[in-house]
Amino acid sequence: MSAAADPATVLVIEDDASLNAALAATLRAAGYRPVTARTAAEGLRWYAHYAPDLVLLDLGLPDRDGLTVIAELRAKGTTPIVVLSARDAEAMKVEALDLGADDYVQKPFGVEELLARLRAGLRHGVQARGSAPRLRTGDLEIDLGLRLVTKAGQPLKLSPKAYDLLSELAVNLGRTVGHKELLRTVWGSEAADIQYLRVYVGQLRQKLGDVDGAPLLVSEPGVGYRLAQI
Repeated sequence: MSAAADPATVLVIEDDASLNAALAATLRAAGYRPVTARTAAEGLRWYAHYAPDLVLLDLGLPDRDGLTVIAELRAKGTTPIVVLSARDAEAMKVEALDLGADDYVQKPFGVEELLARLRAGLRHGVQARGSAPRLRTGDLEIDLGLRLVTKAGQPLKLSPKAYDLLSELAVNLGRTVGHKELLRTVWGSEAADIQYLRVYVGQLRQKLGDVDGAPLLVSEPGVGYRLAQI
């Protein structure tokens, strides 16, 4: 990986606003591309959206315990996870590592130490890239690491926005995702015109087709859309 030509994307999931901003600034100065979130829900959305090269995860999040986030991220793929936490109990560290975290950095930490841990995690991620997260339903497969979609083994050509929409539905496979959540995640604002959503859903339906006569992309009127789990 060439950091100058293609900077690694690091997802920071940290609820403390000042620390979140400081981490982003440190990463940017070190040549990385930071993406920040302050809740577990937002972090999981950005994980699906950006397919980061590494995740920096605080355990003390306001909406969910960070340990459950480790488990969910690990179920989705092999992206390196470096935990940042003020919790110093050995049992907590062991549990985080057993759930799939790659490293555990105790707060407060030094910048150089953190960057060294991050570099080690990224090296691990490069070695594991051959097993990037893939999601499947029926004959549809979505490789989140490569941003590649295939149906019955054949690649589908999708626009970036269509891919972002499909990947958001895929990481919530079988669950209805609301209109506002999709607009916020894919277009960056709940205020975006819902017509955008309808247009892209229509395009995706044409590409995805049906499985055994049933649509892969299902509409829940007045609520949202879901990708059927087959």
